[in-house]
Amino acid sequence: MTDDRPTSPATDPEVRREIVDGVRRFVAREVIPNAGELEREDQFPAEIVAHMRELGLFGVTIPETYGGLGLDLLTYIAIIEELAYGWMTLTGIVNTHTMAATLVMHHGNEEQKQRILPTMATGERRGALSLSEPDAGSDTKNIACRAVKDGDEYVVTGTKAWVTNGERAGVVALAARTEEGISTFIVEKDPGASFEGIAISRHVGKLGYRGIETVEMAYTDHRIPAANLIGVPGRGLPQILSVLELGRINIASRAVGVARAAFDASIEYAQLRTTFGKPIAEHQAIQLKIADMATKLEAARLLTRNAAERKAQGLRCDVEAGMAKLFASETAFELAADAMRIHGGMGYTTDLPVERYYRDAPLMMIGEGTNEIQRLVIARGLLARAARP
Repeated sequence: MTDDRPTSPATDPEVRREIVDGVRRFVAREVIPNAGELEREDQFPAEIVAHMRELGLFGVTIPETYGGLGLDLLTYIAIIEELAYGWMTLTGIVNTHTMAATLVMHHGNEEQKQRILPTMATGERRGALSLSEPDAGSDTKNIACRAVKDGDEYVVTGTKAWVTNGERAGVVALAARTEEGISTFIVEKDPGASFEGIAISRHVGKLGYRGIETVEMAYTDHRIPAANLIGVPGRGLPQILSVLELGRINIASRAVGVARAAFDASIEYAQLRTTFGKPIAEHQAIQLKIADMATKLEAARLLTRNAAERKAQGLRCDVEAGMAKLFASETAFELAADAMRIHGGMGYTTDLPVERYYRDAPLMMIGEGTNEIQRLVIARGLLARAARP
């Protein structure tokens, strides 16, 4: 596997605190008041995304050399948590972009980095991943999309599924089968332009995670310059797996943000809502639930931080990322359900965001590899580590 060390020195804790506080204020001011209406209308948050660009959020982990902020992974996951706290959809817009940029940063050559990363750092061109297929989700070895070498180009044919940001992306990280095996490519287009030989064949309707497009992309004899091959042919699978580690840490961070939003809503409501002459927070049944919620939330955050620290140090973290994603996503769903119980009938209405948390949370149990796959990754990783030489 090619070099996957951290892209920048550790961010000073005080700097991290200032940045995260700034994002928290942005979320409180611009996201939380508008998320409900945008989500109900399934409307892309164009104005919010424009402000995210101004804050530099599309270049958080991209080195300053290429126009980014060059911040460390711990700062990144803290930002993701804050965005998810306000509206989980925003983290998807950033996450797929960051994963595509990370593929170029860690596995691309210098020419590719100089050409691609600066416009990604500013958000002028946003990124997407084109990995999954109708018959190849967690089973990446079953990828059927083909890229056939033709002189100085590759000709791509196949269908990709579950592409977040697919319609609006200017840079798409594509996994396709070449003669040598699975290879990765960068598909580029100018902002607002169409892909020649690529069609958006389907818009996927979703339970939650609304306001961001999830599409199927059909490649029909689409030509990619050979210069856009990442690394060498046939080495795409380890590249993808290293990027998916980041994706799973991101999913865990999102889950922590949603779980925290559900918990905070529960704490506030429990102190305001009265039954039998006293706030429900004074009822022991509610207190026990709040204690369990807080404990799970803190454990999820610590698991996520541990995985991020290992990733930032350049250590293998498939087990740790899997644990964080598994536990945090299950926690988000449990806390969203607990929040609905604490809110009673009000939690089931669209008057409050609790029902949105309940609809958004399941995505984290499925995205970047289902939790059933995470359990297999964790178990196999632990057994491999325990094996004798």
